[in-house]
Amino acid sequence: MTDVAVAGGGLIGLATAWRAARRGLSVTVVDDAPGTGASAAAAGMLAPVTEAGYREEALLRLGLASVERWPAFAAELREATGQDVGLRTAGTLAVGFDEDDVRELAALHAYQQELGLAAERLTPREARRREPALTPRVRGGLLVAGDHSVDGRALHAALLRAAGDAGVRLVRERVTALRVDGGRAAGLETAGGGTVPAGSVVLALGAHSGALPGVPALPVRPVKGQVLRLAGAAGLLGGTVRALVRGRHVYLVPYGGDRLVVGATVEDRGFDPTVTAGGVHDLLHDAIDVVPGIGECELVETLARWRPCTPDNAPLLGPGPLPGLVLATGHHRNGVLLTPVTAEVTTELLATGVLPELAAPFTADRFGR
Repeated sequence: MTDVAVAGGGLIGLATAWRAARRGLSVTVVDDAPGTGASAAAAGMLAPVTEAGYREEALLRLGLASVERWPAFAAELREATGQDVGLRTAGTLAVGFDEDDVRELAALHAYQQELGLAAERLTPREARRREPALTPRVRGGLLVAGDHSVDGRALHAALLRAAGDAGVRLVRERVTALRVDGGRAAGLETAGGGTVPAGSVVLALGAHSGALPGVPALPVRPVKGQVLRLAGAAGLLGGTVRALVRGRHVYLVPYGGDRLVVGATVEDRGFDPTVTAGGVHDLLHDAIDVVPGIGECELVETLARWRPCTPDNAPLLGPGPLPGLVLATGHHRNGVLLTPVTAEVTTELLATGVLPELAAPFTADRFGR
């Protein structure tokens, strides 16, 4: 029997398993294909200020707390594994393509100022001075120096290595159900007919978290996103560029030596894995409008995955609806950003039975309230 069984071997599940093992708990992660879900598609943006949404102040505070933890988190992973996760601290530049786009950026900047967030309006000339590859047609920009990025796939590889080195056991089978004994979460059942008995269970199955048999209904649903990966982009961009192009959002995130992630569509289509011609067209069209040099890059991958979305776009953290069940899911667009803080608060709950105050606004009972 293990102290903790983690359902899901994505970024959230592995980071929690690693932290829990370092606290002296025995941990087993159950996942038939770790890192092939939303973690595989993640662009790696760490952008709490750029992502700040109206009436999402609690989520903003959680994101700011997590981005502050990222440099130490990345350094600790590098020390533990020798692997670099590609943390880029060049900031994020949001740009508008036409006057309506710039007005929307101005409204976002006003909201950021109201909350005391660090963001700077840029003229078109200033935006292009910062990112020379931008089209001259850009009408204005907004610089958020504290919004960064990491290489999501390098991060997953490092967490997988760190968790294994810390003694985490990995069961490469599909989770089929939560094991319940006497009204308490008591482990996981797998597709091979086996069970993983556990004192506590962490639910970190992303968009699939709301449909696991044995778990009482949770308000987590899949929101599809299509993303593209390009090669041959060395030197094209220094940092992340997020653009509004005639009201449509597109982001461009450099990583590795010459790679670029372009994303992402937002589609309420359930677990539809289809990469569509229209989705690829829209992303490439808007990206090339903003950075014309992208037209010379090689399209090396197209991918569709599902964000785990809740009704208020915030994660589900803390005690679940059954004793022994702990929630670490529902991160929507912010899974990479919130990985360090989610692992921290979840491990504290597992180790001490106390959920840190920072996570209190994100318990599942908020929807009942």
